[in-house]
Amino acid sequence: MGIIEKMRLDGKKIFVTGGARGIGKSVATAFAEAGADIAIVDVDLKEAEKTARELQENHPVQAIAVQADVTKPRDVKATTTKILDAFGRIDVAFCNAGICLNVPAEEMTFEQWKKVIDVNLTGIFLTAQAAGKVMIQQGGGSIINTASMSGHIVNVPQPQCSYNASKAGVIQLTKSLAVEWADKNVRVNCISPGYMGTELTLNSPSLKPLIEQWNKMAPLHRMGKPEELQSICVYLAGDTSTFTTGADFVVDGAFTCI
Repeated sequence: MGIIEKMRLDGKKIFVTGGARGIGKSVATAFAEAGADIAIVDVDLKEAEKTARELQENHPVQAIAVQADVTKPRDVKATTTKILDAFGRIDVAFCNAGICLNVPAEEMTFEQWKKVIDVNLTGIFLTAQAAGKVMIQQGGGSIINTASMSGHIVNVPQPQCSYNASKAGVIQLTKSLAVEWADKNVRVNCISPGYMGTELTLNSPSLKPLIEQWNKMAPLHRMGKPEELQSICVYLAGDTSTFTTGADFVVDGAFTCI
C-alpha cells in the first residue's frame, strides 16, 4: 500500500466540535473526502445539520449533527453517547470549538474572562477527556486540538489576553495528555493556526482595519485559508502519524517568526 492509500480515513469515525462553519467545517469536509464518517458537534444545531447534509450529499459517508455546549460536562457526556450510538466507536476527535473577545485587560469583566477560558480551554479538556476515555477502552485513537499562534505570541493591536492565555493552555494541555496517554495508544496533538480568513472573519466590518494591519505585518502579506489546515489534520487523524504525539503544528505563514 502506497503512502496516499495509507492516508485515507476510510472507516474511521470522527467528531468535530465547532464543526458547523469555519475551520471546523473545512476540516470536517477534508475528513469526509478521505472517507471518514463525521459527527458535526456545534452549539448551533441548525447550522450543524446543514453542514452534515452537505457532507452526506457530496461524499459517500455518514454524517450526523449533534447540538452541544462544550463547556457543560452533561452536554459533552450526552454527545459522546449519541456518537457511539450512531457510529459504535470514536477513532478521532477534532476539538476545535473556540471564541475570542477583544477587551482591554483593565476593562475585562470576570464573566468575559471566564467565558473565553470556559470555551477555549475547559471545553477542549472536557471533549478531549470524553474522547480519551472511549479511545483508551478501544485500544487507541487520535485527538487533535485547535490551539493558536496566539499561544506563542501576543497579538497586536487587538487586546485579547484571555484568548492568548487560553490557547497557550491548550498547547500545554495537549502535551500533558499526550504523555499521560502515550502507553494507552492515544495520540494527542494540536494545531496552531495564524490569522485565518474564514467567512465570518472576512465579512466582519469591525475586523477589516485589523485585517489590513495584520496583512502588512505578515511575511506572506495575507491571511491563511481554512483549507490550508486540512492536510495537517488529515495526517494527524490517519495511520501515517502513529509516531506523532505531543506536537504543536504552527501553521501561520511564518507570522510567529517575526
